[in-house]
Amino acid sequence: MRVLLIEDDKKLSAAIAKNLKAEGIIVDCAFDGLTGEEYASVDEHDVILLDILLPRQNGWTTCGNLRKAGVLTPILMLTALDQVEDKIRGLDGGADDYLAKPFHIGELLARIRSLARRRTTVRSATVERHGLVLDTAAHTVARDGTSISLTAKEFALLELFVMHPGALITRQMIIDHLWDMNFEPRSNVVEAFVRLLRKKIDRGYSVKLIHTIRGAGYVFSNQEPQ
Repeated sequence: MRVLLIEDDKKLSAAIAKNLKAEGIIVDCAFDGLTGEEYASVDEHDVILLDILLPRQNGWTTCGNLRKAGVLTPILMLTALDQVEDKIRGLDGGADDYLAKPFHIGELLARIRSLARRRTTVRSATVERHGLVLDTAAHTVARDGTSISLTAKEFALLELFVMHPGALITRQMIIDHLWDMNFEPRSNVVEAFVRLLRKKIDRGYSVKLIHTIRGAGYVFSNQEPQ
């Protein structure tokens, strides 16, 4: 999962980013409304965390501009403003959810997962595909009842595959969802991570789930691509 955090309090931003990254979430940070709007317009994100009282351009304006531009990424507003009128203004302006400061990081993570699921056909934190069970809340994976240990990055990669069964997942899609803006695109780290994940998921099983489409990308399926 890749999240855009637009928050001008750099100490708070760093704390939120640290907790999200510990859960395997990629975080891009912007510290004012205009920069945040630019980041959201240029790069694909699963969820946008948007403060309201921002320099250069407030969160209400940023949210409204993104919706007018056709950016449909779920927006969760984070703010110290806890008046009902402020919540109504944010939700009517295009936000999907609202969380008042201070908040518990566990609640923030739960809301992020919930918003991200709205972009897929998945509505539960637990997803089962071809005998593989992935729990996005507990960060556990099992295949045919056998637990599989994954790093945070490997889990994020598997989650991308599982949420898009049968679909072509390109190298660029993996980069966009698993790494931030500082990623070196000429690196072979994508191929290395897919190779490691495939060993953990498919080794010892006659039915393979992760398939390489030469020159195009990868497909998560229990059948060999034609």
